[in-house]
Amino acid sequence: MTDHWLADVTAALAAAGERLAAAGLSPGSSGNVSVVHEGRLAMTGTGTDLGALRSDDIAELTLDGIHVRGPRPSKEVAMHLAMYVRNPTHSACVHVHSPFSVAASCVTPWSAASAVPPITPYFVMRVGQTPLVPYRAPGDPQIGALIRDEPTPSRAVLLANHGQVVSGTDITDALDAAIELEEACRISLLTANHERRLLSDDEAVELAERHGTSWTPRGPRSVPPLQ
Repeated sequence: MTDHWLADVTAALAAAGERLAAAGLSPGSSGNVSVVHEGRLAMTGTGTDLGALRSDDIAELTLDGIHVRGPRPSKEVAMHLAMYVRNPTHSACVHVHSPFSVAASCVTPWSAASAVPPITPYFVMRVGQTPLVPYRAPGDPQIGALIRDEPTPSRAVLLANHGQVVSGTDITDALDAAIELEEACRISLLTANHERRLLSDDEAVELAERHGTSWTPRGPRSVPPLQ
């Protein structure tokens, strides 16, 4: 790890962590952030405070997940690597236990393709469909396999009873999507017991196609039980 490499990734991850903490998306020492930089994965270390990251909080790994140097990486390495496999043009990933995304991950998903309904155009434009991945204990490597093998095209998933994972073309893109997903979960939960107008299938699909996200019409598909 060169000084130049470390300085670049520390600055990017520290700014990301500060933004997540300021937005209330990263309570305590929860959550983790990674970027792919110069053919290596830079990831926050286990138990770090995202709002106050330093260079010695950043772990360096190969893209196969082998720890090269730095502190012990977060136990959620597998989920980050899985998101990069799902979206190979993306170079940043955010995982947080933000309150509304956790709450949304604890209720029945809206559809098989998205736990969150098309509640606002901004959710569809900036995030798109967000499937719910079955529960596994935090740090279980099987979470990575479940994310990788999820058949629904998406840049974000909710982990049942756990939180959200989002990837992006760069760290700013991933942060914007994570914040938008939290807002969509909040609005969805606030309106859950009311008659509400969602975007229609046609409206959601048109927005997704125009903005480069994904949306599958709900149609008659039932929501499968989580295993």
